[in-house]
Formats: sequence, C-alpha cells, structure tokens
Amino acid sequence: MSSVLVVGSVALDNIKTPKEDHKNLLGGSASYSSVAAGFFAPTKMVGVIGEDFPKEYVELFNSKNVDTEGLVTEKGKTFTWSGEYEINMNNRKTISVDLNVFETFMPHLPASYRSTPYILLANIAPSLQSHVLSQIDSPKFIIADTMDLWIQIAKDDLHKLVKQVDMLILNDSEARDFTGLDNIIKAGHEIMKMGPRYVVIKKGEHGAILFGKEGYFLAPAFPLDEVKDPTGAGDCFAGGLMGYLAQADKHDFETLKKAVIHGTVVASYNVEAFSMRRLKEITIQDISHRANLIKTYSSF
Repeated sequence: MSSVLVVGSVALDNIKTPKEDHKNLLGGSASYSSVAAGFFAPTKMVGVIGEDFPKEYVELFNSKNVDTEGLVTEKGKTFTWSGEYEINMNNRKTISVDLNVFETFMPHLPASYRSTPYILLANIAPSLQSHVLSQIDSPKFIIADTMDLWIQIAKDDLHKLVKQVDMLILNDSEARDFTGLDNIIKAGHEIMKMGPRYVVIKKGEHGAILFGKEGYFLAPAFPLDEVKDPTGAGDCFAGGLMGYLAQADKHDFETLKKAVIHGTVVASYNVEAFSMRRLKEITIQDISHRANLIKTYSSF
C-alpha cells in the first residue's frame, strides 16, 4: 500500500434542495476527495481554512485516515459556497460564493508530503495545480480534476497542466467545451493527444468512460432509489479512484478499471445524505459489497 496527496478547496457549504435546507456543511474538493481516498490508503491533505472552521470537521478528517498537517488556518473566514438544487438533482444554481481565505490560497507542501507517490490535484485553478507539481519529487501517478470555470477562464493554463498529468477527469459537457467536439468519444481521444495517458469522462447518473491506449472501459453508475445531495459526488469519485490505486500500488489498465468502479461506489454512498454524513457511517466492507453488486448487475 502507498499513500495519496490531495490538494484542493476546503469549504463550508449552504445547500438547499426542494426538500431540505442546511447551513455550514463540510464541503470543498479537497474535503470530499481526501475522505474518499482515506477509505483505501493513508491520505495527506493540503488546503486552507479560516478561524471559523469547526474543529469537529478536522476531527472527521483525522478519523478517516487523513493527515491534516498541510491544512493551514489563516486569519479570516473559510471559503463558503451557497447553492440550490432543482427537483432534477442534475440542475443546480450557485447563489453565492465567498472566497474569503481561499482567495489568496497558494498551496505549500510540508517537506514530509513532497515524496508522496500518488497525487490528486482536486478541483482548483490549473495554475495552482501546476504549482503543486513543481514541489513534488518523483510521483508514480498524477490525476487532475477540473471544471467548466477553468475551461472558460484559464484554458491555456489547463492545456499546460494536462501535459504534466497521467489522468484528467472531467464531465461530458466539460469534455465537449474543452475540445470543441460534440462526440464525447472523439473528445476523450482528443484530450489524450494533449498529454495525459488516461482520461475519465463522467456522465453523472449514467456512469463514466475510461479512455486509454488499451481501449475503453464503460463503468455504470450504481442504481439508487433516492439522491439527497449530489454535492461532492465528482470529488468522491476522484478520491475513491486514486485511493484504490494507492492501495493496489499499481496503475495498469485492469487496476484502473477496478479503481473507477470503487470511485463510483464511494460517490454513490455520498449522495445518499447531505455533506459527508453518509461517508461517516460506511466502512470499506460496505464499499466492497456495493462494488461486487455492480459486477453482478453488469455481467452478461
């Protein structure tokens, strides 16, 4: 087993759905990704929080195999995001974003973090993701996650970043925007030409596609009766995927396929409750059980 380094945002979320409304929930790309990775392997988190960040959330990280030496507290308030979901949980709108201490975030890796072999650059500006890579010694595997905002306002930086990573993760609409291609199969191949050996295109409730020189892997989503809060699902997917790779300590195509399934499973648990309340309850045995169910459901 090896270890994972996660760099991204740590936030307090205010989330409203047609049925519920919650304030000051634990959120952020680094938060979700780190907890997801921690199910499989020791995980080191780099992020910034304000003086208002609840201690119970730091205790949650530590209880989930997450080292928080790289979680820095700055004077001021924690990054806060407020959003509202429609009845169709695929649709949401941002009500407000208060960057607070995150506005000046410049990730600095503790010396003990720099030799971590598996690097997950969770969803932050691609220039910051590249800054992290400049501090890393001899990584085995690097994953970068991204979003539509960076494709719109920092596309050149994103192009530079993808040349340095082993895998890029993005959703189907982002893949189309990034490449200018409507067909996501063509888009996946086009992104691979930009640099990464592997690409994962997420399709929400319809699963994900893994692209590699070895071919494709079509991963189904786990069928759920109810989705309560989709926030952080993509981050949990990336974290679970990377955590599984670190646990296996290899990244051939067969291992990557299994990692995609385990990332899918962690994400499926996450959306069953607000914030990380569901992730607090489950165990690695629960994850393995649901992964086996996906194998059963999709075999023919």
